[in-house]
Amino acid sequence: MSTGYQPSRQWDRISREWLEEAEIDLATFKSGRPNHKISLWNPETNGVRFLKTLVYNLCTTLTPRDWERLGATRNRDYGDPIQVRHEGRHVCMDYLQATLEAGFLEDRVDLRGGRVMEIGAGYGRTCHLLLSNYDIASYHIVDLRSTLRLSREYLRTVLDRERYDKITFVEIGDVDAVAGPLRIDLCLNIDSFAEMNPETVRGYLSLIDRGSAWFYVKNPVGKYLDSSLDGHAEGAEAVRHAMETGLMQQVLDVHDSEAVRAAAPAFVAAYRPGAGWRDVANAWAPPWSFYWQALYRNEGVTPRGGRP
Repeated sequence: MSTGYQPSRQWDRISREWLEEAEIDLATFKSGRPNHKISLWNPETNGVRFLKTLVYNLCTTLTPRDWERLGATRNRDYGDPIQVRHEGRHVCMDYLQATLEAGFLEDRVDLRGGRVMEIGAGYGRTCHLLLSNYDIASYHIVDLRSTLRLSREYLRTVLDRERYDKITFVEIGDVDAVAGPLRIDLCLNIDSFAEMNPETVRGYLSLIDRGSAWFYVKNPVGKYLDSSLDGHAEGAEAVRHAMETGLMQQVLDVHDSEAVRAAAPAFVAAYRPGAGWRDVANAWAPPWSFYWQALYRNEGVTPRGGRP
């Protein structure tokens, strides 16, 4: 018998421990351990691998203008993000999303000389990219005190002094006093309305209705209870809290394109700030399967720096 064709030590071990000794249920094996050795990396232990793969593949879809915005955003690799290198350029998921969001806005809203307010800015990646690419007059960030501490330090580090000085940081308790009297050209909310109490979201929408010309929102169209996605790792109480927040509380299969698309009209209606607002554009917001984005125009307000 020929001895030239033998399994490697790696596959000898896999064969013994995962295929020969284990009981294989053909009804479920494709989502189980045997198949993780045959054709699919185990997603429970390969999260970074799959994230980098997603970012890498998204890089192949970016337009020259998307890359131009990323290139103008200096110091975006500060903070040791999980990145890939594509055609000589490092990219992480956060700034990849930021350039896609800016691209959605860019063809519709002229930001030159505009006043921007962002509600819930995280560490400031959207602010960083917008101030790096557009001649914005002022940028107000409304957020919790703890998050403002992070965004203040991060943006001070990555922006030059001239751009950083355009930012005003507003704690949520001061929002009516500080932001209420302002006339804002563009208000943004990206992935935080879904985590607020519904009455808080309605309060912000009322504020936007009174004083903004444009409003851009990007958030989930609904909720999910599929524990296979995250193992409900933070516990049942965290799941209950998540189900109580936002305006879109319908539970759906977030990886079913038809279910997501069917929820989109309710999303667009829910986030319209008031009766005088027109839905200018709305679309799926890549890369997340169940996120939607919408841009609204206040018919009663003329932006200082924007197109009518």
